[in-house]
Amino acid sequence: MTATTSRSDASPGPSRRRLLAVGGALALGPLLAACGNDDKDTPDSSAEAAASSGPWSFKDDRGRTARTDKKPETIVAFVSTAAALYDYGVECEGIFGPSEPVDGKPNPQAGDMDVSELTSLGTAWGQFSVEKYAALRPDLLISNMFPPPGLWYVPEESKDKVESLAPTVGISVARTSLLNPLKRTSELAESLGADLSAKKVTDAKARFQKAVQTLRTAAQANGGLKVMAVTGDKDNFYVAVPDSYCDLNYFKDLGVEFVEGKKSDEWGFWEFLSWENANKYHADLIMVDNRSTSMSPEQLDEKATWRQLPAVKAGQTTPWSMEERFSYAGWAPVVERLAAAVEKSKKLHA
Repeated sequence: MTATTSRSDASPGPSRRRLLAVGGALALGPLLAACGNDDKDTPDSSAEAAASSGPWSFKDDRGRTARTDKKPETIVAFVSTAAALYDYGVECEGIFGPSEPVDGKPNPQAGDMDVSELTSLGTAWGQFSVEKYAALRPDLLISNMFPPPGLWYVPEESKDKVESLAPTVGISVARTSLLNPLKRTSELAESLGADLSAKKVTDAKARFQKAVQTLRTAAQANGGLKVMAVTGDKDNFYVAVPDSYCDLNYFKDLGVEFVEGKKSDEWGFWEFLSWENANKYHADLIMVDNRSTSMSPEQLDEKATWRQLPAVKAGQTTPWSMEERFSYAGWAPVVERLAAAVEKSKKLHA
């Protein structure tokens, strides 16, 4: 996020305009084996080639079935979706959405990908380059949905052109449990050639499941601890509506007690407050949106009402990975981090 990017470029909600206002190199060549590369030195290459030569299809969360004559090789995806596929060994050639470094560090939405090797179609809402997309000769485009049927970061005015160039797949990540997009993304990856029995994949899932149990235990041991998920811009302070976010929804199932923001508009992702009313709710632990499009901790600290919140004064804040990649490798450390924060946080006086 640049210094001039506003809150309206940062998150789903609080209005459709704000929801959708969140907010290259040449193509590098064929994907690796996980995307159907026919490597003659690989023992199973003939089987992989045969599999990739047949028709491919996948029914997405819009109920639409994407079809291609063979397994897609040139894949373009929203950055965190591409990062999730990468964790399964499926590589994309093009990405769109926030991928630029943050304070000199890799963008958290990019996961373990080296985005410098990928063609970026744009990093902010409205920057999706249809020309660059067409030049890649894409086989498939994939994105998340907040909520269906819109594909995240694909501008509405470009949708028809984008869909005319290649099939599209949407994974729903709003108003559902975290377990659903995790499952659906793994199914999509498998259809694209991922080996879900690979040790890297099974180890990541085992780590995630262990982290889940740790968080469940921590929430039970620290019952009554109030957790609030937030973001902000220069004008407003936003409190999340937990059931609208798949991670908060799932964390509630594990016993985490959230401050329940009230739906401020028909999209229902946030309750938005003036900074003067940032103390409307009491919270013992605050989860702070960590996306590059959101206010940094330093920017938040410039707000006097933020500094006076009991949780902030007590140092009881933790990053909120609001658009984490939907792989077990992506979410395991996120759940571990929240579990540790819940464990060490103390109940504060309102």
